[in-house]
Amino acid sequence: MEFCPKCGAMMLPQGDKFKCKCGHSQNLTKNDVDQYEISEKVDAKDTVIMKGEDIDTLPTTKAICSKCGHERAYWWLQQTRSADEAETRFLRCMKCKHTWREYD
Repeated sequence: MEFCPKCGAMMLPQGDKFKCKCGHSQNLTKNDVDQYEISEKVDAKDTVIMKGEDIDTLPTTKAICSKCGHERAYWWLQQTRSADEAETRFLRCMKCKHTWREYD
């Protein structure tokens, strides 16, 4: 697999070049021609979902942030102490991203 040095997207072989959706292209070498083949045609209408740091998939709860006063927060559980003790509940404000913990 080759990736575009300009935008980081995957480049696909087309004819005698690797081509990127941003327009960048580079020539294929003899080794590249023997190594790469397209085994499945991907329809341009297919959607690829990429998860970045700006997309949160954590559950939410009503909790008041001590920093900004916002009333909704993401939450998750994490084992921070020994296995025979309860997990620690972490909360992160949906507005200012302040993170705090609660113990049971």
